[in-house]
Amino acid sequence: MGCLEKAYNHLLTFPCYRKSFCHRVLVFAEGTQPTKIQVSTKSGLRQLGKSYKIITACSGVDFRGNDFKALVLEFMENGSLEKWLHPKVNERSSMRILNLEQRVSIAIDVASALDYLHHHSPVPIVHCDLKPSNILLDDDMTAHVSDFGLAKFLSESTNSFSISASLVAIKGSVGYIAPEYGLGSEISTGGDVYSYGILLLEMFTGKRPTGEIFNESLDLHQFVETAFPTQIMNIIDPRLIQKEEYESINDIQQRSKRSKILECLISVISIGLQCSNRLPQERMRTGDIVKNLTAAREIICRV
Repeated sequence: MGCLEKAYNHLLTFPCYRKSFCHRVLVFAEGTQPTKIQVSTKSGLRQLGKSYKIITACSGVDFRGNDFKALVLEFMENGSLEKWLHPKVNERSSMRILNLEQRVSIAIDVASALDYLHHHSPVPIVHCDLKPSNILLDDDMTAHVSDFGLAKFLSESTNSFSISASLVAIKGSVGYIAPEYGLGSEISTGGDVYSYGILLLEMFTGKRPTGEIFNESLDLHQFVETAFPTQIMNIIDPRLIQKEEYESINDIQQRSKRSKILECLISVISIGLQCSNRLPQERMRTGDIVKNLTAAREIICRV
């Protein structure tokens, strides 16, 4: 969780307002500073870089005499993307399955947030820890990028962080860290794009990059690349396919819908593969990711 020590979902009740407010409280480990960077975006016409609302900041001393720092954030009613992609056994009956359009829309939201951070914020920022548990969903399923505990400000002239990753402990989450960081490359926006590519492949295959089937000779990118594009339906999350099934009026309508779904999936998976390329220079720019994903969503909207 970056520099976070704990996160709590807390219900606050104010009798004078006759209303309860749900908030997420982030408690930071001793010796760390809470970041002021919290970014989310709304898809389509919604404004890029909309702030993930910070209700208040707390700083003091706990009952042990240790420094206490916390941010109280706006509560995200639908929890993290992690819980939707990989629900625990006791949560599966209560959670809905994300359909194809929802998954593409979430992917657009996250890509838009990265595009803002990398190219439109006052100072370019690299998140450094993009993964499903750091993507929060509000009441209308809009995705918000959270936990900037590992985020780095970039030099605008070089678009890379001034300290080589080899000079500091490689931070991030296993399975999502760009391979060049392990070779001592500087932290860059390309590292976030790699993490995003892995996230995208995970969203549509339902497989974690750290799953048991993966090892040194087979990773998530290779697993998907082997099936792309002719065998793509064999590696797509089966829950997603079941969700898209419906009773058609006739066979022609059914074939038409299947064709559009396949076209959309091929487009999305292609983006995921390009973003998770081992060579940084071969990865897509965030603006192009948003543009191409938006076009992919329009395909299924016409179904």
